[in-house]
Amino acid sequence: MKKMRALFLTAVLLAGCLAGCGSKGVPEEELVSDAAFEGAYLVTADYVKEHAADENVLLVDCRGADKAKKETLEGAVATTWQEIRTCEESYGKEGDEGWGKIPEPSELSKKLGGLGMSKDKEIILLGETLDGWGDDATVLWELAAAGYDNVKMVDGGYSAAKAAGVPTQKGASEPEPADVTIDAIDNTHVMGTEELQAHYDEYKILDVRTEEEYKGAVKYHEAKGGHLPGAIFMPYTELFREGGTLRSQADIEKMMTDAGISKDDKIVAYCTGGIRSAYMQLVLEMAGYENTWNYDQSFWRWAVVGEVEK
Repeated sequence: MKKMRALFLTAVLLAGCLAGCGSKGVPEEELVSDAAFEGAYLVTADYVKEHAADENVLLVDCRGADKAKKETLEGAVATTWQEIRTCEESYGKEGDEGWGKIPEPSELSKKLGGLGMSKDKEIILLGETLDGWGDDATVLWELAAAGYDNVKMVDGGYSAAKAAGVPTQKGASEPEPADVTIDAIDNTHVMGTEELQAHYDEYKILDVRTEEEYKGAVKYHEAKGGHLPGAIFMPYTELFREGGTLRSQADIEKMMTDAGISKDDKIVAYCTGGIRSAYMQLVLEMAGYENTWNYDQSFWRWAVVGEVEK
């Protein structure tokens, strides 16, 4: 039953992704700069091509085993964000108090160890950008909170790596279990519901979902539709240029300035379940916005316990 629910939820999210995240990105003529985005959490597709077979590199397809069955990069193991968060039935369902959070260190150690995610490895995460939810980013955000300091995501996602000529295979590789010990979770960039409610007025709130969701559509079993009070609409897909790679730092800074946000502001990003918003938080952090948080349970939880606007 637990696996069936997880698979059902994944199917729902993927279906919504195809309908709601398929933006073409920002056209070249509207960009501030054609420079590539550079940051500590990012590698290029060419880097993956050069290093994918290295002994110390672990490729992780965050799109999940079903996607990997059709095709994944050679040697990649597969997982989903649900598999390493508190999404089991014992935690309830989306919107419940304990659901969708980073697990306690001992539990997370077992989950990551089973996937072979040793801290001694360079872990390269694969997801999709314009045609996905940024699953790789939410996994990276969680790993960073768990103390991993050598984990990256690919600029342009899985599609860019494939286009660069990285060898592929059908079906994920079996992970080699590793000893993983996580002592504590670093909440520097993790926003919880209680903290956000207690100090709401201190933050600039970014809603990175689609316009349809922002205006009140209920698409993924949310308790109600709408957006957090005063939230600034800044869709996740606006981070990318046509083709799915990130816009330049100059573009990101202009996007934030146009929204009335400075690098001194405290910024909380949210989406439906902290997936797309993790990508936003990581990009802003890399662009120099240090006071940034990803709201882990995001709108699923807020729609249950908080006020919304439409």
